[in-house]
Amino acid sequence: MKKIIAIISVIVVVFGAIAFITNYQQKEQSKGNPYGKDVVHPETVKILGNPLYENVILPDDLEENLNNNVPTTVYFFAPDCQYCQLTTPILVPLAEEMDVNVQLYNLREFEEGWNDYAIRATPTLIHFVDGKEVNRVEGYQEEPVFEQWLEQIKEETASES
Repeated sequence: MKKIIAIISVIVVVFGAIAFITNYQQKEQSKGNPYGKDVVHPETVKILGNPLYENVILPDDLEENLNNNVPTTVYFFAPDCQYCQLTTPILVPLAEEMDVNVQLYNLREFEEGWNDYAIRATPTLIHFVDGKEVNRVEGYQEEPVFEQWLEQIKEETASES
């Protein structure tokens, strides 16, 4: 009986140590992340430091932009979404080339965005004007679709100025 208790105790200690180490590693990998969290989703950890994912917008900042009627274009994505993984390398450089400020909202880190902005699928791009959605494109698209969409946003933004 004492052997069984000793074995169970060792197993509990080993699992506790594994949990502690895993938590510590996640905190270390998450340090300095732009999301303002101590620990981020494991798939988010994989994109930290990737220049394609640097133009992040946080929920409070987006809300502030909308409340202040700042025209804002947001790319709602999830780092573990296969279609987002295909879209980001097309969209982000294209937006930079076209001089359209597309800000990235990570739905894995801020799941309230699904309901707050009626996101049905990722990726989703939304352009807001005067605090309201005026244009949206959902799902994976080929580059010409994004180019046309961004051109329309650029024209709308120019006419607002």
